[in-house]
Amino acid sequence: MDWVTILILLLGIYILAAAYVKATGKFADHIGFYGPIMMIKTENVGVFDWFRPYSRLLRVYGTVGVVMVIISAVLMTLMLVFAFNVTLVTQPEPTGIYKPQNILLLPGINEYVPSTLAVWFAFFLTLVIHEAGHGILCRIEDIKVKSAGLLYAVIPIGAFVEPDEEDAERVRGWPKARMLGAGITNNIVIGGICFVLFILVVGMATPLNTPAVYGVYEGGPAYDAGLPTPSVITEVNGVPVATRDEVTAALNATSPGDSLSLTVEKDGVLTDRTLNLTAWPEAITAQVGPRSSGYMGIYYYDAASVQGMVGQMFSPIGWLRFVTIPFDMSVGGQQLKVLAFETPAAAYYEEPFPFFWGVVHFLFWSAWININVGIFNAIPMVPLDGGYILKEGVDRVLEPRGWGRYGQAIVTFVSWVLLSMMLGLIALPYLLHI
Repeated sequence: MDWVTILILLLGIYILAAAYVKATGKFADHIGFYGPIMMIKTENVGVFDWFRPYSRLLRVYGTVGVVMVIISAVLMTLMLVFAFNVTLVTQPEPTGIYKPQNILLLPGINEYVPSTLAVWFAFFLTLVIHEAGHGILCRIEDIKVKSAGLLYAVIPIGAFVEPDEEDAERVRGWPKARMLGAGITNNIVIGGICFVLFILVVGMATPLNTPAVYGVYEGGPAYDAGLPTPSVITEVNGVPVATRDEVTAALNATSPGDSLSLTVEKDGVLTDRTLNLTAWPEAITAQVGPRSSGYMGIYYYDAASVQGMVGQMFSPIGWLRFVTIPFDMSVGGQQLKVLAFETPAAAYYEEPFPFFWGVVHFLFWSAWININVGIFNAIPMVPLDGGYILKEGVDRVLEPRGWGRYGQAIVTFVSWVLLSMMLGLIALPYLLHI
């Protein structure tokens, strides 16, 4: 069953459920409608009180979280300024990551975030643990929680916790900042845990030495011969091969100008191609040394190299590679796609347990979405959590000095500046190419 069929079924269920609730009035205390969005809520929120015996520990957790939010806010602000400046200087075309729909972190709408079960589970988990953080810290700081629930429109798209407004307004300073920052803290912490688990689980797979042709270089012999990709080499000059080493041994016996017959398998279909080998390009020999054999112009899928890159993701460069996996179009980035997407490259590993790649994809997207949602919410701009924390901090600094009336103006100014830069990142690629 494909995703279109699933969405049609979910839409049908949603329409029938909405019609039944509106016609009968049943469950009116728990189900409401705001346009096309169904709100499913409960006032039975005692689950948040389970954490009150751990108030001291959770206050420490919340305080550390506020510090983490402040650091994230500063870094995100600097990144926005840097990205805005780069956009002005480089004037990128309004394609790829600069398309408006790719700014939104919505599976299936953002072309770099697939609409798969792993992504939707990760997306929904992110929303739930964010709101759970607010709910738990509300009770730790003696703020009543009126209700909690889900927002639903064909598929679950949100979660919410509704604190008592009078209690929330009464709380000031660090207690309020801890409550406001708890969702971000949860996202970053859970994202970090999933990131570590993701690296550990990927390391459990056994990379295979399959002669998998993942791509061909434009203008090379394989490109000219129309060698299909991705595919697996099964024979070289009629001799069966099973590993890249066997293909290399056969290639080493050739010279530029020779012909090489390859049999490759793609989607269960065998294809024969004859390659007219050439000399190795200088750009390659400058890196790997002189080669006297013929040049095919292919690059393999290197499963061991992918695992090596995953093992280095604790470093700053590795972390950047992790963050950019969904939209990295480089050769290395394309090989890493197996970590987040359903690709043929999964066949080039020996899986340690059933549903291995489903687990890997869930952990990847749980880490990626949680961390991105967390640091985005830290931007000091209302209505994001970081904006309300900024407002609380500004009020606490200005009010004792009698300047409290300026607090709202400062926060509004900062919010509009940051919002303008964010909108500029979307609009400038279009405006600069009119």
